[in-house]
Amino acid sequence: MYGLSIKELTVLLLIGCQLTFSTALRFTIPANGKRCLKEEIHKHALVKGDYELSQIHGHHTTVKITDARDHIFYNNDKNELKGVFAFSVEEYDLFEICFINKLEPGGDGGQRAVTLNIKHGAEMKDYEAIAKAEKLKPLEKELRKLEDLSESIVSDFAYMRSREEEMRSTNESTHSRVLYFSVFSLACLIGLATWQVLYLRKYFKSKKLID
Repeated sequence: MYGLSIKELTVLLLIGCQLTFSTALRFTIPANGKRCLKEEIHKHALVKGDYELSQIHGHHTTVKITDARDHIFYNNDKNELKGVFAFSVEEYDLFEICFINKLEPGGDGGQRAVTLNIKHGAEMKDYEAIAKAEKLKPLEKELRKLEDLSESIVSDFAYMRSREEEMRSTNESTHSRVLYFSVFSLACLIGLATWQVLYLRKYFKSKKLID
């Protein structure tokens, strides 16, 4: 009843591939407002993107891209309606792209629309050129996209697994240190309490308050 034919399955795969590779984002920025987006990227990854701002009187928008250490990859404060950026990272990092919108004196109120397109990893490949070079059929081209996408997903899972193992190792090491510190603190407290009892006993005996 729920079985799919090969043709139907192929169509679903192609639709999923197209949806996955579509990374265009559309949002609005209020006057004197700010919108930021963050995304994780792997080491030695190349990131490319472009954006387009809607035409609105009196709005000045600055576009800035930084990493987790506030290193600037891209900074454009010329209020251009269109822009293109590209950068690469040497190690795994989290980059942030911010759109800062300021309302100039006499400007119109309202919001400014932004269309943002970011590509990295498998999305960077020009499959049209690959299809022409290797003489791939349309279906073969889409299957190549799916293959590259699946490899990217597997790579992401492998990285997440390695991060999980590192975190587990860190947690176990921290737990052991906390345990050792707790035992040491307890031994110190017991030693201090014993010393206080002996000292007070000796003191009271010297004052002949106890036998």
